[in-house]
Amino acid sequence: MALAAAPYLTRGVELTDLLGALVDAVVRQLDADKGTLYLVDGGAGMIISVVTDVPGGIRLAIGQGLAGAVALSGELVNVADARNDARFNPTMDHKTGYLTRSVLALPIKDSAGEVLGVLQVLNARKGAFSAADEVNARGLAKQAGSVLERTSLYAELKKKSPLSADRPHLAYRFNQIVGESEAMRSAYSVVEKAGRTDATVLITGESGTGKELFARAIHHNSTRRSGPFVKVDCTTLPEALIENELFGHEKGAFTGADKTTPGKFEAAATGTLFIDEIGELPLKLQGKLLRVLQDREFERVGGTKTLQADVRVVCATHRDLSAMVDDGTFREDLYYRIKVVPLHTPPLRERGTPDLLRLVEHFVSTFGRRHKRPQVSISDGAMVRLKAHSFPGNIRELEHVIESAVVMCDGDVIEARDLAIAERRRTGSSGSMSAVTGMPLHGGADASVVGNPNLTLQQVEQEHIRLVLEAVGGNQSEAARRLGIGRNTLARKLSGESD
Repeated sequence: MALAAAPYLTRGVELTDLLGALVDAVVRQLDADKGTLYLVDGGAGMIISVVTDVPGGIRLAIGQGLAGAVALSGELVNVADARNDARFNPTMDHKTGYLTRSVLALPIKDSAGEVLGVLQVLNARKGAFSAADEVNARGLAKQAGSVLERTSLYAELKKKSPLSADRPHLAYRFNQIVGESEAMRSAYSVVEKAGRTDATVLITGESGTGKELFARAIHHNSTRRSGPFVKVDCTTLPEALIENELFGHEKGAFTGADKTTPGKFEAAATGTLFIDEIGELPLKLQGKLLRVLQDREFERVGGTKTLQADVRVVCATHRDLSAMVDDGTFREDLYYRIKVVPLHTPPLRERGTPDLLRLVEHFVSTFGRRHKRPQVSISDGAMVRLKAHSFPGNIRELEHVIESAVVMCDGDVIEARDLAIAERRRTGSSGSMSAVTGMPLHGGADASVVGNPNLTLQQVEQEHIRLVLEAVGGNQSEAARRLGIGRNTLARKLSGESD
């Protein structure tokens, strides 16, 4: 039997929704009255209910009650009459008025056999849980462990995590989004509120802060979750193709248009259209997008038939759109139309050490499993180096650093030397030369390039582009984001063409 929760795994759903779907599937398949899912909070030495109908939830010490006994022993318990079992804790029955009779409680383990939680199913409708139910339950619990192991919650549940002392409580919210800092909780609150509406959302934040993950979380926690999530990245398309990508074209609209092709607005019908890096949208197309947002209608390129747009729009940018409005490169009316619900994704440096630790755990766990090195852990020295780094590339940079370290470390422990953290150019170095300007970099880039009367403006620009490319490891898309220009503009500048 397969669990109904599996389809949620790749989505940014609230984890309580995912786990609730998992419990519902087990209760239904075992023909029971209801179920409770507990997760192990190793830091607190407790098991905590995350799916229950008990107001305020349930917290038990490991070893307390039937569920706590399962968490301690790692063994299944099948009780036909709970009130005659010394391990049964009647506190919740007294509080809620519920009468617990039969109980089937079993551990949820990961692939390494570590207990992650306890699944407790109450009151079999046929009176007691049978041996066949036990067999089915074990299979379902194994699937449940596999589900948990593939969520962003998994690292939080590892009782022997080397970082557990630095994260004293279990914390989670949305699958695939890790962090519980105040800035992240503010962002989660916006996701929750936006999900209840069809309002247009503008997600702002530096590159690498997870804007697309938040866009997906908005979609998958909205009434449009059953519809498609469609993405358009304005930095990856030539200006001439963006209109066609968004709105589609009619047959014969241009040379080579041998058939009518729908655009992303049509592909996203009944769902969500995510327009990434909307600051790169050409000015001449901003009016057409404004019309769609205002009137919910558009025409394909080369067409005259007006089409309806049944779609929710979420936009994202790393650029300062208000400054672009001031300099005339972004329409003011469009700016206010897309900013109905603003959501800011905080940079990693502002999220604090606990969020950094959680992310490190998550990535070590994720890439350890992906690269078949599940025993890899991280040393105190490596953590000191990670804490000292500002991570200008944010979570994307941290993710790449950890994946590289998991692959490259010699043993099962990531040391500081295994972290491929780019060293920044130091001021005061002597003897180095610019490959672009041919000038010595005696005082660092700013001292020898910016304000140097011997250099042309084009040379200064070329040197800055070179340094940014160097800082991002040659990734031109990322360099364009950092420079605040389009990918095509960067390509022109690299080729020496003038704007």
